[in-house]
Amino acid sequence: MVRDPKTSMAWLRNLSKYSSTIAKLSSSPKTNTDLFFLLPSFTFLSHFSSNSIQQKPSNSNTKHVIEYSGLLEATKPHEKPRVVVLGSGWAGCRLMKGLDTTTYDIVCVSPRNHMVFTPLLASTCVGTLEFRSVAEPIGRIQPALSREPGSYFFLANCTAIDTHNHMVQCETVTDGEETIDPWKFSISYDKLVIALGSKPSTFGIQGVKEYAIFLREVYHAQEIRRKLLLNLMLSDVPGITEEEKRRLLHCVVVGGGPTGVEFSGELSDFIMKDVQQRYAHVKDYIRVTLIEANEILSSFDDRLRRYATNQLTKSGVRLVRGIVKDVKAQKIILSDGTEVPYGLLVWSTGVSPAPIIQSLDLPKEPSGRIGVDEWLRVPSVQDVFSIGDCCGFLETTGRQTLPALAQVAERQGKYLAELLNRIGKEGAGHANSAKEIEFGDPFVYKHLGSMATIGRYKALVDLRQSKEAKGLSLAGFLSFFIWRSAYITRVISWRNRFYVFINWVTTLIFGRDISRL
Repeated sequence: MVRDPKTSMAWLRNLSKYSSTIAKLSSSPKTNTDLFFLLPSFTFLSHFSSNSIQQKPSNSNTKHVIEYSGLLEATKPHEKPRVVVLGSGWAGCRLMKGLDTTTYDIVCVSPRNHMVFTPLLASTCVGTLEFRSVAEPIGRIQPALSREPGSYFFLANCTAIDTHNHMVQCETVTDGEETIDPWKFSISYDKLVIALGSKPSTFGIQGVKEYAIFLREVYHAQEIRRKLLLNLMLSDVPGITEEEKRRLLHCVVVGGGPTGVEFSGELSDFIMKDVQQRYAHVKDYIRVTLIEANEILSSFDDRLRRYATNQLTKSGVRLVRGIVKDVKAQKIILSDGTEVPYGLLVWSTGVSPAPIIQSLDLPKEPSGRIGVDEWLRVPSVQDVFSIGDCCGFLETTGRQTLPALAQVAERQGKYLAELLNRIGKEGAGHANSAKEIEFGDPFVYKHLGSMATIGRYKALVDLRQSKEAKGLSLAGFLSFFIWRSAYITRVISWRNRFYVFINWVTTLIFGRDISRL
């Protein structure tokens, strides 16, 4: 390829200019200019104002740390108001999808750049589905985050909220200690929506965080899959004792809710259909134990619970009623003193408020979640809303706190998007401008039912609106067909629906993918 001489000379002059500028700055001991911002490709960062760069002194044992601080400034009256969304779960993503981008600029702050379709996450642990099938990029859910000049997605964690000054403080996510140091920055908001979800509940039991694997994120499913396949291959190595082989191939699931039951069902299917064929030497050693303090699937109809218990038992899942007292590296100890050795331990016992939620100076409901009123507002501060697992109704509303379910979070996100759109169109989108606005009808949740798969092409469908109400309940293959049909239509994009369908067909014909990547 022949380069135009004029173009080459212009390119060389620009390179010389930047080289000389950088050389001058590098030779000056007092300069605090970040060379990163000199590059012409990063002019989009002019939306931020740079506050300061603080250099921490280093010694022989401490590496040199630089803290960058910046600010996404408050919107001006002639600009679109800014909605800042903290979190990218079911609630936050449904909200962003429904917001009118001609009325608002949207800024999303989250430590992950995708939404996880959690009902199908258990299927990825054993290769029924691929991981990308359950991860939906945020930019596809709300394209304005990638296209609009005033809308952004920041891969960061919220560290504090200043409700008096309408400010959110954040810190970028890094990939460990050996990578780039995190940037700290602040974002001004007109409307703030806290949708930070929850964390797995460990009940203060020692060893859970160190030795158990949760099942809430894609990387959890990846860790489970790698651990499961590693144990299968290690158990076939010459010299492994019978006792050690049985421990390695003992998969223990703690928690008899939908997630724990569905994972147990998927695991039993994997053992019966794939391990029997591809790991014939150890097929008689692998087993699954499901531990639950009370009844499994306690929110389901009694008949469905009995059906699930019988089917799981037929599939080889051992059901144990007990309370975990302690977790060690290779065994768990129950409250009655029973020791249960394990090779893989999956913990699925419910959720509790995340540490950031506990640290916020906002009103809380009895369980520690952020307290909201009937319109999902945090009543003690202006322009702050909360949705999803991190919030619950205040006692003064007279309402019961809703369960931490995906359908609750999704419905709250949809409702709040419609509410904010209406507020924005009435000219009250900017900060402190909605004091006299009528918010209209409060949020009302109507339960649509519960579903769970239990393996062997069988599932449960409970369409009752509450545990005490009457309604349709189904079990068996028809329920399995309804379960798959319902969830494939709930997958957000046609792209991922296609992935899920192809994965299901591939698994049916060729079996599960057992590659340890």
